[in-house]
Amino acid sequence: MTHCRFLCNTTLAFIILFGTVAAGQDWSQWRGPDRDGAVPSFQLPEGEWPESLIRRWTVEVGQGYAAPLLIGNRIYSFTRQDDDEVMQALEASSGETIWRSAYPALFEMSSATRYHGPGPKSTPAFADDRLFTLGMSGIVTAFDAVTGKQLWQNPATPKQPTFHTAMSPIVDGDLVIIHVGGHDDGALTAFDVATGEVRWAWNGDGPAYGSPMIFDLAGTRQVVTFTQKHFVGVSLETGALLWSRPFETHATTTSQTPILFGDMVIQAGRGNGFTAFRVARQGDSFITEDVWHTDEVSLHMTNGVVVDGVLFGMSHFNSGQYFGLDLTTGEVLWKGSPRQGTNAAIVRSGNIIFSLEEDAELLVVRSSRTGLEELTRYTVADSATWTQPTLSGNRLYVKDVSLLTLWTLD
Repeated sequence: MTHCRFLCNTTLAFIILFGTVAAGQDWSQWRGPDRDGAVPSFQLPEGEWPESLIRRWTVEVGQGYAAPLLIGNRIYSFTRQDDDEVMQALEASSGETIWRSAYPALFEMSSATRYHGPGPKSTPAFADDRLFTLGMSGIVTAFDAVTGKQLWQNPATPKQPTFHTAMSPIVDGDLVIIHVGGHDDGALTAFDVATGEVRWAWNGDGPAYGSPMIFDLAGTRQVVTFTQKHFVGVSLETGALLWSRPFETHATTTSQTPILFGDMVIQAGRGNGFTAFRVARQGDSFITEDVWHTDEVSLHMTNGVVVDGVLFGMSHFNSGQYFGLDLTTGEVLWKGSPRQGTNAAIVRSGNIIFSLEEDAELLVVRSSRTGLEELTRYTVADSATWTQPTLSGNRLYVKDVSLLTLWTLD
């Protein structure tokens, strides 16, 4: 059962201060409202940053790396508890459980994942009072976000990727799009949000660990995603393959989320550097044309954020090294000190970057074209933090291995 380890007194003043979150501050899916790590509304300090954050509550929610969603005054958490995968709604101001919905999710964990735990690793998606999840073994579920009632469910797939699934669903209109299955038998699939019916499926290649995006390219709305061996654009309407680029990483399939910068798609993955390309029509077909490429920096586990045309990220080169990359030209503007870490979950508010490293250190920096200006660091957990933080107002929700904590700036 969920229990609260630390809970401050819920006075009227606390409720007024923390109880209401405007819709514009909602964190509804992987990497936020636009899936780009940009925080829609965060109250940055007017003066000095506080020496420490204030912990308001900590709740045992279960294992996994799915990022919590913030909708109004509810925080939604998708985790594993024993042999169940659990979706639960908590009151955002107090951490108290509103509802809990669970289903059995037995699976045999690959030996390759023993250091990363039994998941789930996929962040849910919220749309129109529904929550959509992808479980560790490929179970796809829709929940009523108000009551927790299970609306529909598709069973586990016979095979999963080597490290099990990690991509996060994306919702567009009446479709929820998820890449299900194993490396050799997976299908990028569009499910009907209301019924779970398969509306279309493209099975040209198995899933990678990165999450899809929907872009308007060359006059056509497309699902753009990495697969086991390719980077592809698929018609949002029909599921037909529009274009494909060979893409394999040196270690395993990529975990990056595609970026659209102007009319250029930014492609990145371990050992492959960065490439910017455009998608164009050629008769009845689509082609891709490279604009620039650099091997000077690369990404592995980390996704970056874009500030004023500069991508801020952590390269896996030199045992973890922050960098700034000009997305117009492909020029690496600066590189920070080496040996910063294995992973960083990065979000931004304006030009302020929050980088949650896997050792529970939250680095706060001001970004620029010339380098990092470190503002402060906070320790925000007692165990590993591989999950994207959720920020809104003056709140920071941090999920570690099994605990969810609300921190505030004041």
